[in-house]
Parts: sequence; C-alpha cells; structure tokens
Amino acid sequence: MANILEVQNLVKNYGDFQAVKGVSFNIQEGEIFSLLGPNGAGKTTTISMLSTLYEPTSGDATIAGHSVKKNPMGVRNAIGVVPQDLALYEDLTAKENLIFWGQMYNLSGKSLSSRVDEVLEQIGLTDKAKNKVKTFSGGMKRRVNIGVGLLHKPQLLFMDEPTVGIDPQSRRAILDTVKDLNKQGMTVLYTTHYMEEAEELSIRYGLIEHGE
Repeated sequence: MANILEVQNLVKNYGDFQAVKGVSFNIQEGEIFSLLGPNGAGKTTTISMLSTLYEPTSGDATIAGHSVKKNPMGVRNAIGVVPQDLALYEDLTAKENLIFWGQMYNLSGKSLSSRVDEVLEQIGLTDKAKNKVKTFSGGMKRRVNIGVGLLHKPQLLFMDEPTVGIDPQSRRAILDTVKDLNKQGMTVLYTTHYMEEAEELSIRYGLIEHGE
C-alpha cells in the first residue's frame, strides 16, 4: 500500500516550550492509524500542524503528495477534520447543519442535497435527519460532527479524540462508525488516550508522550 501521509521530524515550539519534538510516522492508504498518548502529549498539536492550522517550527509532512508547508491548500482539499470540540449549531437539525457546512465547502444544489443524504446514511442518522441537534445525546452529536468532516469526500480523515466525554454506549457507536467508514475505503488518523481503542481499531499505531 502507498503512503497517503508521511511525517518527517515535525517540531512545534511555543517560545521556549517545545510541544512536539521531531515526530515522524506514516499512514498507508486504507488503514486506521491510531496516535496514542496521554492528555497533553502533543496529539492535538500534531493534528493542528497536519491540518495546516498551525505552521510547523521545523520538519514537514506530505498528505496525498502535498506539503503542509508548501501547499497548504492542497492539503486542506485532501483532508477532513473531526475536532474534539463540536462544530455544530444546536438549534439546527442534523440535516441543516450538514447543509450549512456543505455550503462552506462550496457544495450546492442537487450535489449538496445528495451528498448530505449519503453522509447521514454513513453516520447512521438518516432517521434523525430532521431532529434538532440540541435533542441529541453526546454520541449522536459527535456522529454529526464526523459527518461534517466527510462532506467533501476527503482522502484522509483526522479524528481527534472523538470519544472524550461520552457514555459507554455512545462510545461504542462511534468506534463502530469509524470501522464502518474504514470498510467503505476511508483512511483515518485517530488520536486517543485509550489503549483499548487503539488496539481495537488499528493494526499499526504510534505512541506519543511529552511531544515525542
């Protein structure tokens, strides 16, 4: 399998504090790669650099052939991001949220409508499409959040600790959703501080602690 992501000696400094200290790893097309580490280990900072939110202090990474430093727009077109914090409007329905974010990706008309319906099916919320997000459980909200990251059909999906702060039943649903997406061909970078999640989801996983 070809590598869709290659990370080479990625470093992020904040003044005198080094949050990420020369991280290197790769992800093959079609796999779920888990990045495992405790809170504060540097997982979210690494994701932020790979998604071009933060510029690396040094080092580089390529995603689908695009450098995060030299071609950030190419990277953004190739990835979907599911952040820890929910990017949803509580007073809108699940479908309305997806339509809103789809428009942010420049989708419109029939292509937007059909893609929203596809995503609702992918995340298992077709029957809840017209329900307001504020009525959802924490796990259901996170599934809508995953849907937002899927709208533009990314080649690689970043999922930053998507099971934090939810009940065991919702956690189970999220893990099953990740595996279902992978069976459909999605490549996933999944960060977690739960060893059992990494072992369940991934054949290969990386360990990060104190930024390295």
